[in-house]
Amino acid sequence: MSFGEKLTSIMQRPGEDPVAKDDVPWWLKYAGRGLGTVGSGIAIFLGVWNCASILLGNISCLLGGIWQMLAGFAVFAIEAPCCCLFIDFVQNLSDWVDKRPYWNRAAFYCAIAIPPLLFCFGMGTLFGCGLIFGTGVLYGMMAVGRKAPFHDMRTAAATVATPQTSASTSTKSNLVQNAQPMSFSAPPVDSIV
Repeated sequence: MSFGEKLTSIMQRPGEDPVAKDDVPWWLKYAGRGLGTVGSGIAIFLGVWNCASILLGNISCLLGGIWQMLAGFAVFAIEAPCCCLFIDFVQNLSDWVDKRPYWNRAAFYCAIAIPPLLFCFGMGTLFGCGLIFGTGVLYGMMAVGRKAPFHDMRTAAATVATPQTSASTSTKSNLVQNAQPMSFSAPPVDSIV
């Protein structure tokens, strides 16, 4: 048993099928979960830091900080439901999200990471929301899937690159078959004489 298989068997959720249903590498799955968990914790902390700007009378940073904390908590609840055992519905929410395609999670994470930047653009907001957005990018990469093998890509490129019609060498040949000939107009006449 390889190290990856041992780690996968240790980290699998209760009731989860041990055979992977998709073609996503195990390290990318754990990178997404890890970045989501750690990044959301940092986003919550930096959201509290942004909320402290109310002391300076900055209402927009307060709203951005609250949104960032809520976004961080949502990502934390979805990615690490074992850390939120005190809330009843978190495990059901996480199971429901795990059954959805990866692009749903990617779109959700990217969408909730943008509004705090619009409210209060600063280093804390940029870093905290950037980690949530990065988690969305990782799930987007999972949704795209693996590249095709080299031989398959080469075969596909060769079939697309073959010309459909023979090239003409006459002076009247057009690059586009339906191109209209350009008309020539007389040079402008100087009206100042």
